[in-house]
Amino acid sequence: MPLSNNNKFRRWLLGPRAIFYGGFAIALVMVSLCALSLYQSRQDAMDRARETSRNVALIAERDIERNFELYSLSLQTVVAGLGNPKVMALPPDLRNQLLFDGATAAKNLGSMLVFDASGNIIIDAGNDTPRKGNFADRDYFKVHRDNPNAGLYVSAPFHSRLRNGSPSIALSRRVSNRDGSFAGIVLMAINLDYFHELFAGLSLGSHGAISLIASNGLMIMRQPYDPKVIGRDISKASTFRHFQSAPEGSFSDTSSIDGVRRLYYFRNFSALPLIIMVAEAEPDIYAAWRRRTVKIGTLMAVFALGFVALSFVLGTQLHRRMRAESELQLLARTDSLTGLNNRRTLGEILENEWRRAKRARSVFSLLFVDIDRFKAYNDTYGHQAGDDTLTAVARCIGENIRRPADTAARYGGEEFIVVLPDTSPDGATMIAEKIRLAISELAIEHSSSEHGRVTASIGSASWTPDQDADVRTVIKAADEALYNAKATGRNKVAVRHAVSPTAEYSAPAGKE
Repeated sequence: MPLSNNNKFRRWLLGPRAIFYGGFAIALVMVSLCALSLYQSRQDAMDRARETSRNVALIAERDIERNFELYSLSLQTVVAGLGNPKVMALPPDLRNQLLFDGATAAKNLGSMLVFDASGNIIIDAGNDTPRKGNFADRDYFKVHRDNPNAGLYVSAPFHSRLRNGSPSIALSRRVSNRDGSFAGIVLMAINLDYFHELFAGLSLGSHGAISLIASNGLMIMRQPYDPKVIGRDISKASTFRHFQSAPEGSFSDTSSIDGVRRLYYFRNFSALPLIIMVAEAEPDIYAAWRRRTVKIGTLMAVFALGFVALSFVLGTQLHRRMRAESELQLLARTDSLTGLNNRRTLGEILENEWRRAKRARSVFSLLFVDIDRFKAYNDTYGHQAGDDTLTAVARCIGENIRRPADTAARYGGEEFIVVLPDTSPDGATMIAEKIRLAISELAIEHSSSEHGRVTASIGSASWTPDQDADVRTVIKAADEALYNAKATGRNKVAVRHAVSPTAEYSAPAGKE
């Protein structure tokens, strides 16, 4: 059985279905590898975008930190100078020069002011005579008034009252009396144009965004720039919760401002209450990848479909060829008139079954069937009628051998041989009698026969394991039995055992 299964598998493996399924499997593997490669390319695009955002954030952060550090030193210089009586005793122009050291000349810096404990301007870096104004209502004033340890404070965005409403933020420090009581603040206003220009020079794609956000959630600057966004509180947004979760990180989310889904990278400033956020829009990140995917995916799909179609065509052609070869092989092994095995095939069957019977020590039986007076039938009714009769007789033989191992073959002319493996002499005689009776019951007219119809004589021979014989001996014995049936009246079954010529049996002819 294992050998049979192996042969079946080997035949299937070399068959048309294997070619089609193999081609389909190869195409599927190619498409899967292509899809895996494209997916990895998509991940690479995301990783590159994340790294680019990180680099942009670092550049912006370092620029802001460097400038804010300089601004903070300037504020500390002013605080220290305010505590020096000699400096405060100088004329206003010299005093301002020493206190502010030309810091107001820096680009994008607005006012540098000193306020008293009531919020009034007492020193103005840009004017020897301070401008008038009270700013006790501003957050940067209240923080220092109420908290002695506020340190450097970065205010919320505001519109300057002294500079025609220019959008700004303030850096401020507390000024204290000798006893530690609140004496006022020193302030430096920074125009938001500084951040706007800084961010505008960074390329993040057509839908990208970069923002500077206060740690309390107030928007200080955003690119693309929209004045309505400045000062907006985004502390309730899902993106801001990510900003508070770690010193830095990356995530994907949908913007609460414009509804665009982006890849966000953020960093919390180490020394300032600020957050820098860089976001690239996913459509921009994947734009090149999508174009490449469409091209490669389309080509791969067409190639895969073509490969499957080619495999189908090859499989179909192989199927046709195998079927043609099978038909040719069948024609080579069968008799074209009767459909039974031909004499060549009979020889192979006899050899195989004989060897098997010897190995298994099983009884081997053989029938020799011959149509009675067939030459006379052909002479009387013609060869076409003779061919029809041969076909009818072959059908009778085939219908009366039921087991798969039993086979019949046309031996030549009007002679047939039936091979009956593992069949006792009595069993073979019974089958022979069925065949003889079936042929007789065809009732085919035969005026030259003594029985008035087409009949057949059958010789039966059997080989048993205790007999030393070969298959030719059994054939010869069956032929001798057939000769005996012919000689004793035809339309009968005669039996002769192989090797033992004395054993003979004649079955009754039956009623006709």
